[in-house]
Amino acid sequence: MSKFLKPHVSNQSLLNPKSGDPDGFVSNDGMWAAVPWAGKKKGFCIIHNGSQVHSVKTYKQALDYIKKYSKIKKKATSSLEQFL
Repeated sequence: MSKFLKPHVSNQSLLNPKSGDPDGFVSNDGMWAAVPWAGKKKGFCIIHNGSQVHSVKTYKQALDYIKKYSKIKKKATSSLEQFL
């Protein structure tokens, strides 16, 4: 009887995610999202209104970017423009 051989995984870091890096982030209003991607480079793609606007290396950078630019977008539109 032969021994059980464990499967060989060439890139083990894909199977062991870093703690604290969740599967992604979506804002409450659904306008912003941070989606993880992996390949030669790992990171998060930041999506606003369905189009990619930026990419960063860490989850914290993604949240900081979304918080910064969502505040800028809110200040740029006045309350009157929302009703027109």
